[in-house]
Amino acid sequence: MRYYSGRGGAQWTPNRQSKRETNPERIGGEIKVAEVIIQETESLENALRRFKRKVQQEDIIKEIKKHSFYMKPGEKRRAKEALSRKRLRKKQRREQD
Repeated sequence: MRYYSGRGGAQWTPNRQSKRETNPERIGGEIKVAEVIIQETESLENALRRFKRKVQQEDIIKEIKKHSFYMKPGEKRRAKEALSRKRLRKKQRREQD
């Protein structure tokens, strides 16, 4: 056990985990689960295809990638603005056609 020289003599323990670290299925306070029920006559390949489509529609992969690394607030803002400009350009292109 190590101590650091902060006020109050707080201690640091290497094995302490937060609740978020103990449950990797939680994303942003809610549990996202894609569930597919296989019918008796359905093949496993079709069920897997439906599962992949459902995961893609619910943006689970996108959400995991978004939370896989830390972005500074300024970086988030710039990315959001860039996405907004991209959508606006796309909208203007559609209106011209």
